[in-house]
Amino acid sequence: MKPVDVKQGQGPIVLGIPHSGTFIPPDVFARLTPIGQSLADTDWHVDRLYSDILPGATSVRANFHRYVIDANRDPSGASLYPGQNTTGLVPVTSFDGEPIWTNAPGTEEIEARRVRWHAPYHAALAGELERVLGMHGVAVLYDCHSIRSRVPFLFEGRLPDFNIGTNSGQACDLRIADVVEDVCRRAQGYTMVRDGRFRGGWTTRHYGRPAQGVHAIQMELAQSTYLESETAPFQYDARRAGNLREHLGAVLRAIESMTTKLESR
Repeated sequence: MKPVDVKQGQGPIVLGIPHSGTFIPPDVFARLTPIGQSLADTDWHVDRLYSDILPGATSVRANFHRYVIDANRDPSGASLYPGQNTTGLVPVTSFDGEPIWTNAPGTEEIEARRVRWHAPYHAALAGELERVLGMHGVAVLYDCHSIRSRVPFLFEGRLPDFNIGTNSGQACDLRIADVVEDVCRRAQGYTMVRDGRFRGGWTTRHYGRPAQGVHAIQMELAQSTYLESETAPFQYDARRAGNLREHLGAVLRAIESMTTKLESR
């Protein structure tokens, strides 16, 4: 199994897709609890949701599941949200706080997984951002995510439909954040928040360097916006997804238009 799939485009936007992969090596899968083996914390069908949504966009997709190693976590193991419930580089619990391992990996195994899976994904992502930056003088990483709309272990109440993360304005030019927020606010029947519970994961924080011409923004979607149900078997709802794709396409086109106004490196 290749750690990562890359589809190169000629435009200024790179779609990062770190959590839609479901591959787990058989020996690793065998050590998961039944809760872990359900893979409920997958960003279900996000790759399909964004497929061919913007001509010219590059996509970088991790094929491995986040339980192998989380491609959107700091490789050092540092917490994204100190003091709040979250999951780590190799999660030990589900999003509901339930143990997922019968025999959790130790330090050496985690490092081996980092080298085998995490590092190739980020090497590909960094390489595509550098390629796009060289072509356009600007590159925008749009990090694609989704999660159940209700996860009490992680947040209270119901999550808004669109959750825009910019690391509190540090990861991208504010004009990019503003146009994304504007499109989401105008999307009838949907709710949104900017830099709420999900301000952007390690990917957004690590790559977002506006002064160097690389901008990063995360979109965390409530899965109720495009799944038939947020419980197994997590089926894709073509009607809901079709409506959502119209708005996501508008978001990406707005970002692409904005890149022409940004100063090149």
